[in-house]
Amino acid sequence: MFKYLIRRVVQAIPTFFGITLFAYLLLWLAPGSVVERLFLAPNINAETRERLAKQLGINDPFHIQYLRWLAGDDWLRWDSDGDGVSDGAFELIAPLDADGDGEPEPPGESYGILRGDFGRSFVRRRPVMEVILTNLPATLELGIAAIVASLVIGIPVGILSAATRGRWFDNLARVMAVIFDAIPNFWLGLMLLLGLGKVMGIVPLGGRCGPSLTGVCPPLFERMEYLILPTFVFAAGFIALFSRYVRTSTLEVMNQDYIRTARAKGLASRSVYFRHAARNAMIPVATLIGPVITNVWAGATVIETVFAWPGVGRVAFTSAIQQDFPVVMGITNHFCRRRHHPGLSAVRYALRDDRSAHSAVLGAHDARRPTQSQSGCGTDIAQPLLDRSCPRPSLERSIDPAGDQHHRLADAGVDRCTADHGNPGRRS
Repeated sequence: MFKYLIRRVVQAIPTFFGITLFAYLLLWLAPGSVVERLFLAPNINAETRERLAKQLGINDPFHIQYLRWLAGDDWLRWDSDGDGVSDGAFELIAPLDADGDGEPEPPGESYGILRGDFGRSFVRRRPVMEVILTNLPATLELGIAAIVASLVIGIPVGILSAATRGRWFDNLARVMAVIFDAIPNFWLGLMLLLGLGKVMGIVPLGGRCGPSLTGVCPPLFERMEYLILPTFVFAAGFIALFSRYVRTSTLEVMNQDYIRTARAKGLASRSVYFRHAARNAMIPVATLIGPVITNVWAGATVIETVFAWPGVGRVAFTSAIQQDFPVVMGITNHFCRRRHHPGLSAVRYALRDDRSAHSAVLGAHDARRPTQSQSGCGTDIAQPLLDRSCPRPSLERSIDPAGDQHHRLADAGVDRCTADHGNPGRRS
């Protein structure tokens, strides 16, 4: 497991640089400029716009802008005597007098994201981390509510669909799963806002809470009506995903021997499905949690924009329109790190699948056992039940064309137990 995690970390490094480089390139190639959005007045002269663009550094070449965002610019031009004027520069990349006016360019002040500095927003004039952390609670609130709702609804629906296979509930659940999976979230949200909000007036038309003098939303239980509709629209696709995966996994588990044993003991159907079968049927769900959390970050942009939810996704959308490079790249960096966090699904799968732990324990226990030649253990099936020093031979079951089941020993070359390990229960 440790080597696997190290390999995933190494693979995530070039992926991170590739994603950030491509995202910054798209922003750089986009038409327009952030200066045009900062100064909407038509009487602003060209000199003022050029001076602001120079201060923001958006007129520099692409590689300079990307390096400044990635590693900062304090090493490109520096002020050694503290007089506010650059005394030295990395001439190969950033000349000391880049514009040729005879005066050195101002020294660099940013440290880059590799050193924890995400820069300042062009539009909001605040640090990027402050902008993200201010809007992060709203996104977490909506995302956690959507994940909890999808698990609470999707898992029982999947189990009941498998228990009623071929009947009306199973058919209805599968049809609704296909519908929820096919309908775009933004269209579903707009239709529900139009019907339930505009026409019927049951739910608010958007926002996280009502207007207040302090600008702070009240506790969650006082504004549940604002959360219901965005949560349902956000969780619709996840409900369809979980119900289909759980149904398929439950149908596979229901053919196992321990399920037939539970039924033979006379256990209630509810206990068989929700207590015994559901435990192993949850293994695919554990592997889906990682992609679902990632999709929460991606889908939050659409949902928060439709419902005017003041979260990180809505900030990313508005910042992309305004070409606010630092905010867009800061949110992209957070999304990329969560998407490619190494080994989360593998760790969750290993912790959830009890067979992995059992295999490790049994492997260590078998390594401490004496060999078969030393113990004299044989291949008789009943022998391990009578003598615990003998390893239990594995069986392979096959069915002949006539329908009869035959068992054969997988370890056919093992010697039989010696006379010191007698088998009184053995049949001739």
